Amino acid sequence: MSQDNPPVASVIVPALNAAGVLPACLDALRGQTQPHPGFEVIVVDDGSSDDTSNVAERLGARAERIPHTGRAAARNHGAKTARGPLLLFTDADCVPAPDWVTQMAAPFADPSVAGARGVYRTRQRSLVARFVQLEYEDKYRPLQPLQDIDFVDTYSAAYRRDVFLEHGGFDPTMQWDEDQELSFRLANRGLRLVFAPEAAVYHQHPTSLPAYIRKKFGTGYWKAAVILTHPNKLARDTHTPPSQRAQLLLTYATLALCIPALFGAISFWFPAGAAVALTVTMLPFAWRAARKNIAVALISPALLWARTVGLGAGFALGLLWFLPRKFLGRSARP
Repeated sequence: MSQDNPPVASVIVPALNAAGVLPACLDALRGQTQPHPGFEVIVVDDGSSDDTSNVAERLGARAERIPHTGRAAARNHGAKTARGPLLLFTDADCVPAPDWVTQMAAPFADPSVAGARGVYRTRQRSLVARFVQLEYEDKYRPLQPLQDIDFVDTYSAAYRRDVFLEHGGFDPTMQWDEDQELSFRLANRGLRLVFAPEAAVYHQHPTSLPAYIRKKFGTGYWKAAVILTHPNKLARDTHTPPSQRAQLLLTYATLALCIPALFGAISFWFPAGAAVALTVTMLPFAWRAARKNIAVALISPALLWARTVGLGAGFALGLLWFLPRKFLGRSARP
C-alpha cells in the first residue's frame, strides 16, 4: 500500500523467536477473504535470535526490529510506527479467521467506541485444551448482552490509534497482563470498550496440566500488579465470573481450615464443608461443559481446582513482590 493511500487499519504482531509459528499467522492475514478495510501488517521483532524478521518480510509484513524489551513495549513501538488510525493486535501464535479484520474493525463505525475485544477459538482435541477453550467461552457468554466491557485481551483486540497513544499505550514494566491494565485504565477514564464476538483467532491452548497451571500462576502473579494499580477491579470486572472469585476464596479457606483441623483445634467438618461449597460452585460449569464434551465435564472439577491454586498462589506471591515496591515507587519489573 503506497504512502498516498494510507491503510485504514494497522495489524500489530509482537514476535520473539517466532519464525516457526509466524507463517500461519501471516498467511491468515494475507488470506482475509471477506470485504475489509485496507490494512498493513507490522511484525515487531522483539530482539529475536532466529529468522523472525526475515520470515515476516518474506510474507509481506513490515518488520520492525527492536532490542528485547517485552511484549508491551513491542506493541507500543508498533503503534507509534503504524500508519492506520485503527490498531488491531494479535499474537504471533494466533491464526486469525478469514473475516477477522472486518469483524475487528466493525465496532468502530460507532464513533463512541474506543476499543474492542474479540475471541479465541481452537481446533485442538486434547482434553486440557478443550477445557481451556470452554473456560474462555464461559467467560464470553456473559459479555454478549453488555453494552460496555472493561477487559480487552491482546490476542484479538483493537483500539483507535489516537486514543491508544494519548493514554500511553501498554505499561512496558508489565511482562504479563499488560492488556488487562490498559483496558482497566481506559475503562476507569470513561472510554468505551465493546465485545466483538465474531472477531476470532485460532490458538494453541495448553495441552497438559503443568502447562496450564504455569500459565495460571503467571496470570495471578501479574494480576497482583494490575489490582494494586486499579484496586476498584478487585471485586468485579466483566471478564472474571463471580464463581471464579468464590472458588479462589473457598479453595484457600479449605486449605487454611485443614491446618487447625489436623491439630484438633476444629472439627474436620469445617474444611469438609468448605470443600463441598467449592464443589457446588463448579457444577454449573461442568453442566455447561457436558452439553459439549462429557469427558471435559468429568475432568473440569480437577482443572478448576488447579486453576484456583495456580491463580491464588501467583497472586499471593505477586502481592509479596509488588506491594512493597508500589509504596517505594519502584518499577514492577522483577
